[in-house]
Amino acid sequence: MNPLIRAHALSKTYQMGEIEVKALRNVDFEIYDNEFIVILGPSGSGKSTLLNIVGGMDRASGGELYYKDIPLHSADSEHLTLYRRNVVGFVFQFYNLIPNLNACENISLSAEIAPNPLSVGETLARVGLAERAGHFPSQMSGGEQQRIALARAIVKNPELLLCDEPTGALDSQTSIQVLKILKDFHENYRKTVIIITHNAGVAAIANRVFYIKDGGISRITVNDCPTSPEKVTW
Repeated sequence: MNPLIRAHALSKTYQMGEIEVKALRNVDFEIYDNEFIVILGPSGSGKSTLLNIVGGMDRASGGELYYKDIPLHSADSEHLTLYRRNVVGFVFQFYNLIPNLNACENISLSAEIAPNPLSVGETLARVGLAERAGHFPSQMSGGEQQRIALARAIVKNPELLLCDEPTGALDSQTSIQVLKILKDFHENYRKTVIIITHNAGVAAIANRVFYIKDGGISRITVNDCPTSPEKVTW
């Protein structure tokens, strides 16, 4: 089976004045179609940097990164923009909703740029917020805003859904709701989902877990029987 995403010797170095900060160090991995991946590591381990590079929002300093057979490491800005638009959906920790657009409009804006979007109304219903369609972000709780952010990413019907600490700012019950939505999208639409988190309990719902430390993947484990979000410990 050919990988959906393949990385070889991926590295990222930031220049902080006279100091070089090595965020990623010679990372190798493969991710396949319809996998649910959790990237687990502490703050500063390089997991957000890795996610941003896989999503085409940042460039590696060295190494190779492929989406199918397309070399992302050598793609120009125009091709990376098309990759982000047509292939990738993003979910951020702090929602990033447009404050002067209501829930439906935030989601519709994302659907308008996607080549094969899902129904906005059905997606709102799928995240359990059909009745909040006309509400603005300031009128919603943090958990509701995160579910709207999820809907905004899912409505694109992306091949690759990338989630940066999607439960990091939420209580345990709301976190379970969010994880259930992600598992539902993965299972019912047969899409690849990648979550980065520092919460070891979330790893139990994944097909595979990438443990990242000091800019490198220290090990990869396989869950033969992933658990349900309701059984995640917090």
